[in-house]
Parts: sequence; structure tokens; C-alpha cells
Amino acid sequence: MASLLHSTPPLSHNQYSSSSSPHSCQSFPCHLPARSKKSTQSYDSKRSLVCQSGVDEVTFTEPPGSSKEDKAQLIASLKLKLLSAVSGLNRGLAASEDDLKKADEAAKELESCAGAVDLAADLDKLQGRWKLIYSSAFSSRTLGGSRPGPPTGRLLPITLGQVFQRIDVLSKDFDNIVELELGAPWPLPPVEVTATLAHKFELTGTSTIKITFEKTTVKTTGNLSQLPPLEVPRIPDQFRPPSNTGSGDFEVTYIDSDTRVTRGDRGELRVFVVS
Repeated sequence: MASLLHSTPPLSHNQYSSSSSPHSCQSFPCHLPARSKKSTQSYDSKRSLVCQSGVDEVTFTEPPGSSKEDKAQLIASLKLKLLSAVSGLNRGLAASEDDLKKADEAAKELESCAGAVDLAADLDKLQGRWKLIYSSAFSSRTLGGSRPGPPTGRLLPITLGQVFQRIDVLSKDFDNIVELELGAPWPLPPVEVTATLAHKFELTGTSTIKITFEKTTVKTTGNLSQLPPLEVPRIPDQFRPPSNTGSGDFEVTYIDSDTRVTRGDRGELRVFVVS
């Protein structure tokens, strides 16, 4: 009996032992990078792999929900950073060069973290009325941004109010709605109007939208709200300047249930929130 015990070599830690617990990871070659005793003790449990062993195999799984929850928290943080960067800029009319740079960098961080937008799979995200809270093109001090438009300031007594986009994914209607205040000679009060630039839209890629202009309707509000709306005649195509073809493209670079970020075909960055 004694000779039998001495003739049997002891099992090493790297060999399979049938007497070890079926849930022990030390009985299997897990193929993880070697760590010192100190580094193993300080290893972050939230990021570590969970070792699950059976009689015949060992599998490693990531702790449930950790990466998705971390990414969602990061996206929420980056979205807040962008909204903070564009707040107080009067929709971009008061933006300096430094403000434009900060807003663009914050938008790029959010776009990179959230990943590509696929509207082809979820077009309903566009549905609704969106309020413009920032446009990088408004820093040019024209209501048309990088496109032709009336200037703001003392040359024309025009004050820009709220700007909205109303999108209907079923009818493919895409309306830009602009509230304006038009100055009048003293002692007449200013005239408040709402201009609706009606478009049709189509999805030309997973995240690219093409809009085609149809008509402009102007409706007085305030004290003159009883007046009927006025449809502004469309400029014939032969007299339309090359820079104003009546259509345009933009890409939706980020969208969720309450925030949308777009980049226009002329480099314009816009940020919208649900109205």
C-alpha cells in the first residue's frame, strides 16, 4: 500500500483532476494572460470575464448589460455636452468662431460614439415637429444661412423668432416653419408672421435626405391673425439663381426620441429637439 502511494505522481495544477469541483476554473487551462497576484486582486470586476465551467468545457461570458449600459451613459453625457455648447447662442446668431468650433467638436464626439444612423430601418424616428436650437450657418447673420436669405440687423427690420421642422413620414411632407417679426414705421406696431416653406422629401441613403421645395405660405399672427394666408409666388426655374435650385440634401448624423443632429450639403450643422 505504501509503495503504491509513493509510485503515483502528484497531479499538477494545470492537469485535469476528476476530484476537483465541477465549477472550479483552476482545473482547466483558461488561456488568460498571466497576471501577478497583486494585479489579479485589483482587477476590475465590472470589466472582467465570468468563467463558467462544466465537466467538458470552459466558457467565458461578459457580465450582462455592462457594455450597453456604459455606452448609453456615455451617449447621454455627450448629448448633454452638445446641448450645453449650443445653449445661449440664439440659435447660432450670436455664435463666435470659438463657439462654432466647440459645437462642431461636441457634435463629432456624439456622432462617433453613437455610430451610423440607419433611417431605412426606422424612418418613424423623423416623424413629428422639431424645434431648431442651433444652426452654424446663422453665424453668417443671414436668415438663409449659407444659402441666399435676408440679412438680420439694421438693414432690414426683421427679427427671427422660432424655427421648426414639421415632418410627416407617410405623406413625405417636410415643412420649414419660421416665425418672423417685421418692423413697421412708427407708430405702427411690428407685424408678426409665420412663413411655411413646404417641401417633399425622400430618403436617398441610410441617413441622407433630399428635400424638394414646393411653395411658401405666409400667415400673419398676433393682432392680424384674422387675415388669410398668402402664398408667395414661386420664382420660375429659368430666373432662379444657380445657388437656389429649390432642393437640397442633408445627412442625419444622430437621432433619438428627443434630439436630432444634421449636417447639410454646405457644411451646416443643425441641432433640433422635439417640440
